[in-house]
Formats: sequence, C-alpha cells, structure tokens
Amino acid sequence: MTFCLNTKIISPEKNISINNAVILLHGYGGDGNDISALTLSWQRFLPNTIFLCPDGHEPCEINPSGFQWFDLTKDDHEYILDQSITAEKKLNQFIEEIKLEYKLENHQICLCGFSQGSMLSINLGLTHDESFSSVVGFSGKIINKNNLLKRLKSKTKILLIHGDQDEIVNSTNLLEAKDFLVRNNIPVEANMIKNCGHHISVEASSLALKFIKKNFKI
Repeated sequence: MTFCLNTKIISPEKNISINNAVILLHGYGGDGNDISALTLSWQRFLPNTIFLCPDGHEPCEINPSGFQWFDLTKDDHEYILDQSITAEKKLNQFIEEIKLEYKLENHQICLCGFSQGSMLSINLGLTHDESFSSVVGFSGKIINKNNLLKRLKSKTKILLIHGDQDEIVNSTNLLEAKDFLVRNNIPVEANMIKNCGHHISVEASSLALKFIKKNFKI
C-alpha cells in the first residue's frame, strides 16, 4: 500500500508478527529519517512493533531540504492554528491507512513526536474518537488550549519530556501543558531533563521507551 505521506518504515524482523505501531513525527525542518534514529535503541525492546516515520506534508519554508507540519513564518496564532488543523487532517488519514494496512486498532498505536511533531501528537491523541495506546511528546507544547478544549474526545495517556535548557520551545510549556491535562482529567506524566536543550537526550529516549512498553503491556 502507498501511504498519503512519504514514510520511512522500520519493520520487525522477518516472520515476527506486527502487534503494535509507533508513529514518529519529526520537528520543524526535519524528516522521517531524522527521527527514525530513535528506533535504533527501541527496536529490540519492542520486537512486535512496526515504526513509521512520515515526512511532513509540506517542504519547510526555512529549510527546503526538510519538511514542516505547519508554517511558522508568520507570527499569527490563528494562521498557525489553521495550518496545524490541516496537518491533523492529513495525519488522521495517514493513521487510518496504517490501521487498515496492518490490521491495528487505536489501542495498538503510540503517537510520538518531537517539537512540532509533539504538538500534533498531543492534539491527535486527544481529539480522536478512541484513545491510542499512548502519546509521547518531546520538547513540545499545546498549540491552542482553548481550541483543544473544545475538541477533546479521548483520554489517551500522555508522557511529556522537555529539556530545562531548551532554547527553541521554552520548558515552561511542559508545565502549562501538564496543568491543562491534569485539569481535564487526562492521565499525564511529565519529566524535565536537566542540562538538556532542544533535542532528545539518551535519558529522554529511555524514559519514553519505558512508557511505551508499559502501555503496550510488553
């Protein structure tokens, strides 16, 4: 099957069945190949899992060799919200294609993202009719709390991880997102990584793997 997004796929070893999927969403200006590096340390602990790392649906305005989920060149909150909802629609189509191709349900899928990809993972995990296995958000935030509040449908378990030295997405966004989720009775765990900037550290990767395994019941 050809998916609606160009996708790097890391499959289980030959003759191992696919019981779960992790969808990894890259950050602004990145691509699926970038974020697929996480699978190098995760794959052997998640043997029945397929990893799908799509490229964003648009070339990045700032870095044309990479991709974006939504445009950040305009300092306009409504424009960014509209662009992010367009990306959500494309990703919901992608998720349905994954479910059909690999005969999976939402509870067998983890949504994981970095920065811009984290923002979308949170929204996707909470606005779908059925909860996913989990959401892992690295260095992200909630794009628009008022809009998300109006669209809440499910209570997917969420892990938020942020570096305390993040120079791109301020770490205060982790605290604000956690507060929003707690107030709306959504299960959330949050970890602030010391002396870490805008990247996924080894500690962050390990925390995420543990959370994903727990919610896949591996």
